[in-house]
This record gives sequence, structure tokens and C-alpha cells, in this order.
Amino acid sequence: MEDNSDKSEELLEDDGGDHEINNEQVFGLETASLFGIEGDDDMENDSELVLDIETDDHENDSEQILEFENNDLDDKDQMLEFGSKGHDSTTIQLLEIETNNQEKHNLPPVVGMEFDSYEDAYKFYNLYAIAVGFAIRVKSSWTKRNSKEKRGAVLCCNCEGFKTLKEASSRRKETRTGCLAMIRLKLTDSNRWRVDEVKLDHNHSFDPERAQTAKSHKKTESRLKRKSETNADVEVRTIKLYRTPVVDNVYYGSSSERDLDNDLAKNKRLNLNKEDVQVINNYFCRAQLISPNFFYIMDFTDDGFVRNVFWIDSRARASYGHFGDVVALDTTCVKNGYKVPLVVFVGVNHHGQTISLGYGLVADESQETYNWLLRAWLTCMAGRPPQTLITDQCTALQSVISEIFPRAHHRFCLPLVIESIFQNSGILDSEVFRTVFNNVIYETIKVDEFELAWDEMIQRFEIRDNDYLHRLYEDRERWVPVYLKDTFFAGMFSFQPDESMVPFFHGYVHQQTSLKEFFEMHDLVFQNKIQKEAFDDIESKESNPKPRTMCTFESQLSKLYTKEIFSLFQYEVEMMSHCFHISQTNTTGSIVTYTISEQETKGNIIRSLEVMYDKIGTEVRCICSCYNFRGYLCRHALCVLNHNGIDEIPSQYILSRWRKDFKRMYVPDLGSNNVDVTNPVQRFEHLHKRALQVVEEGMTSLEHYTVAWQAFKESLNKVRLVADKNVE
Repeated sequence: MEDNSDKSEELLEDDGGDHEINNEQVFGLETASLFGIEGDDDMENDSELVLDIETDDHENDSEQILEFENNDLDDKDQMLEFGSKGHDSTTIQLLEIETNNQEKHNLPPVVGMEFDSYEDAYKFYNLYAIAVGFAIRVKSSWTKRNSKEKRGAVLCCNCEGFKTLKEASSRRKETRTGCLAMIRLKLTDSNRWRVDEVKLDHNHSFDPERAQTAKSHKKTESRLKRKSETNADVEVRTIKLYRTPVVDNVYYGSSSERDLDNDLAKNKRLNLNKEDVQVINNYFCRAQLISPNFFYIMDFTDDGFVRNVFWIDSRARASYGHFGDVVALDTTCVKNGYKVPLVVFVGVNHHGQTISLGYGLVADESQETYNWLLRAWLTCMAGRPPQTLITDQCTALQSVISEIFPRAHHRFCLPLVIESIFQNSGILDSEVFRTVFNNVIYETIKVDEFELAWDEMIQRFEIRDNDYLHRLYEDRERWVPVYLKDTFFAGMFSFQPDESMVPFFHGYVHQQTSLKEFFEMHDLVFQNKIQKEAFDDIESKESNPKPRTMCTFESQLSKLYTKEIFSLFQYEVEMMSHCFHISQTNTTGSIVTYTISEQETKGNIIRSLEVMYDKIGTEVRCICSCYNFRGYLCRHALCVLNHNGIDEIPSQYILSRWRKDFKRMYVPDLGSNNVDVTNPVQRFEHLHKRALQVVEEGMTSLEHYTVAWQAFKESLNKVRLVADKNVE
């Protein structure tokens, strides 16, 4: 048993039986977000696709269990499975590995891999050994004191250690070389088996023939055979993940014997040529060198075609921690049949600017595709769903989101809904209809007002039999503003007539933009947005907005909010002068309901709005729901606060997402400080994440850079002194 095992654990068994393993190329996965890989029957060993994933360790947030699969057409399939389901706002991911005796594409073990059971972990390491050409055995395992439950184990190369004097006197051939290759398994609190330590280097040559005849291989072979027979008729939903150092042997077109199958399935894969795949691979490889927390994942068909792709950079993953409350799914390219079938996860930053929170290339808009994409994205976000998720009216998305994000508010993009109605109502050219429709949607304040106005509109234009309008009406609670007052939108929409949805890559990606052109300009757009945010940060910190009123609310937020958001709030403060005749209409305990009359800016229209105010909690809520829609209090709520002698906006209505003095570090979640100092991998991860924090802060200015660089040099000198002492 290893020296760093828990003191409460007892050494239980030492199995000297033969076991084995296999491998092809290095597969780098870091910590919790681990997935599997499927091989292709036309791929040679030297061109095997492997995946490199780096991500944060979120054991408590995202439960992940892996299995791997090699998928070959002529032999037993070893399937890579991604079966995910929600569990208390987390994701549980299952990956399963099986192998093929002809094509060995098994991956080496990596610290952080997790398995559903000890048997699965053992099988994975054994299959890896088979492919490489060595055997394994159980060096040791242990249980909790006074318990028979296995808590950990060490699986080692069969050449580990040396024979005892007694064994050395036997006539059996010496096979042990003191090899240190091993993996250490540990049962986690979530009852899954985690790879806690890995040593891959061997001090001996490999013997594939001997490995094939090892006891462990025979056991695995029989288990796989039984499993294959048992599950022959069971359809397994899979996600295949690849990293592609060499892509020459991936299928880019159809061969003569595959023409029929490819014609039937061509809509179930990305329309890529060989150059496109190489472009994707080159971009991902370069991005991983630049961004240490860059993540990507590919979904492949059983024939080896790329079906879906997802990727996210380090900054986007960190940004989600600040601005992940509201996320929109931009499917403009997919809906409009662009050459680049791009899906963008979009958020809003502290300046009200759109930011990317992940990207995808999808083969279609099927339920299966969106299920894969959203689960991959949620995994990168440590299983933390957004409060609000905004999409188009895609039926497949509705079904998937209700399953994956059961607690999130799924809402339709209002500008897209309005646009689709004018295009499908059959009376597109009617300006009268547009005017009436906009009044029904945007001017009604209460639900009963909307229902009455909608019914009158249907009767007036004789469109009761319009199926499209009827379907949208059935979904009205997802897009009509009067039903969305309890949903937070963070200013994603203005909820004003004639508003349009601007695609994230507007002006850059067009219908005929090629994949190569897209990736060439991708970083340019990304850097432009970063520079724009940095410029606005500086401008907001240095700006001293000129007050337009004598209201204390204005001066209060001028010191806190970014320039852009403050200007929007400042307009509400100015519009307080249009509100008059505040009257108390109802009182229930500490909650008082007021009615405020307001004169519209256009014409002499006067409307009345209700505002509720809780005197005890200093809470205020207006029926216009400006706070939920845009993230700051409206003129009506401000008037009620002022009416009750409140000089400053209560702290609960000052959101950190808008503040200019809030320190936002675009580095991965640092996670817990609970580090097993005896584990070199955990030491590396702990130091690496905190070094990134210094780098992020050090690049903000020349002064910060100088201090950070000096600190790095001093730290390195101190570390080297320790190393020199150890040498002495």
C-alpha cells in the first residue's frame, strides 16, 4: 500500500495474478471533466485521434464517470458512452470503454479519471495494457477499518518489484524488473473510483504476445463477450471525443461501398472536407497552447465522420462566473443555412456588451444534437445552469432544455418571435397589423389586458385559423412580456418595438463564409471584444459623469456603475419628473401598493402603474418590471423610494455585474485549498491555478507587471534555494 494512504485504511489484499493493458497516443485530460474516445476502423495506429482536455476540478459540482470505447466495424465494439442527467444542478456523465482486438486505440490513464466501479477502473487499465503490450496485477488494496468495503487499490505493471530470495531459487523465468508503472485508485465521497496517481514509464520492453495470454486479458475478453451478447439489441447513445494530431485517415467523403449509407446519413454529420478538419485541428491545437484552460470536444458518427463540435476558451469559462445568470443561444447561422453551422452561447458583460460563453458546430437541429451540445457546455460550467436561457422557438431545444435545465427559465428571443410572426402570419405587408400587434405585445401591462387585446386582434384581422399564431399563443408564457416579469434578462433585450436580434458575429460571418475564413477571423473578433471591454473599463473608472438632476440616487450610482449602464439608469432618474400623483391604494401589513401616473414622452398619453413597497425589507417592485428586464430600478420604483424618504438605493438592487469597482479575474475557478501535498499532480494544479491569477492581474498595467515579475523572480530564487539544500 502507498505511504500516503489514509491511516484508517488497512492493507487488505495482494493479488499476484497477471493483468495487462494497452495504449496508442498520449491523451491529456485534467481533473474532473473527462470523456472518452472512439477509434475508427480505417485509422492506423500512427494516426489515431486523441483528445486533450484541460478543465477545472469541480468534484462537488459536476459528477463525472468515464468509460471509453473503441468502435471498429469488424470486431467487438468497445463503446464510448456519454450518458448524462441532471442531479441537483449538477451533471453526471457516464463514459464507458470497450475495446477491439484488431485496432487498439485505448488511452493511457490520467489523474482525475473516474469510474462507476472498481471493476470498470480495473478493466480500463487492463485494456490499456493489452494494447501497449504488458500485463498488470493488483499490487495492493485496502478498506476502511472495521469494514469490508474496498476504499482504494494500486494496480501495477506485472514487472513491478523483484522476486524474494525464496522465489528466486525457483526455476521459473525472472520477469520482474522493478518497473514503477502503476495507477492508484481511490473511492471518492460520491462513491466513484478516481485515478489518484499515474506512472506511465516502464523500464522494460513490451511483449504483446505475452500480454495477450495473460490471465487478466482472458478475464476481460470473456466479460466483453458476455456483454456483447447481452446488449446486442440495445441501442447505445454515444459521444465520441477526439483530439486530432493526424487527420489523414478520417473519412471526408464517401467510398463506393459507403455511398448509400452516407447519402442517408449526410444530414447527420458536418459537411466538412479534409481541409476543414485540418483547420479545426490546427485552431484547437494553437488555442490550447495559448489558453491553458481551453476545452474542446468532438462528436463522431459510428463511421468516423465529425458530427458536432464544441469548444470554449479560458476567458469564457471564467466570465460565466460573473455573467452566467442570463445566457442566449445564437443559432442564426444554423437557422439560415450558413456554410458554417455555428451556435454561440452569448452572455452580457458589465458594459452591456455581448460576450461569448462557448461555441458549437452542429450537424442539424435535432434533439440528439442539442442534447449533446448543451450537456457538453454545462459540463464546462461545472454543472451550474444559468437563471435564464434564451433561444429561438426550436421544438427540439424546448424538450432538451426542460430535461437538462429543469430549474432555469427557458424563454424565447422576443425579436425573433416578432420577426417570425410577421413572416408567417400571412399579412406581412399590413402596416396596420404591425401597429396593432406591437401595441398588444409591448403596451399591455397586465395579463388580462394582453388576453383581451390579443383576442380583439385575432377577430379584427380574421386570423383565428392561423396555425402559426395559434402555436405561438400556446407558448405565450415564454415570450410575451406580461408573462416574463419574474424572469431576469440583464438587459439582453430592450422590450421595445422594432428591436432586432443582432447575431454575435454580425458583419463577420455571412452565408457563404467558409470554415477556414471563420477561424481566421475568430480570434480577431475575440481580441476586438477584449480590447473594447478593457477600453470601457478604463473609461468607466476615469469618468466622472455630470449630474443632470439633484437626485441622490444619481450621484450614488455614478460612483458604482460602469459608464454605459449608468447612462441607462441616469435616463430613468431624469424621467422621474414625468411621474406625478403618487397615491396609496392598498396596505397589507408592511406592504403598501401605490399607483403612479406617468405622462408618456410622445404625445399627451397618461398611464397609471402599480408599485409595491415593503417598508420592513425596503423592497420595491414595479409592475413594469424594469429591474428584472434591464437590471436596474425604474423611474416608478425610484419615485416610491423617494416618496418614503429613502435617500439611497437599497443594496439588494445594486448588482455586482454592473459595478466598475468590482474586481473581475478571467482565470479559472481556483477551487478548494484542500490539496493532498503528497500528490505531485495536485501540487501542480494548485500552483498552476494560482500562478494564472498572478499573470492575469500582472498584465493589467506596467506597474502590475513589474510587481508580478519581481515576485516571480524572488519566488523562483527561494524555490531553488530549497532545491540546493536538498542536494547538499
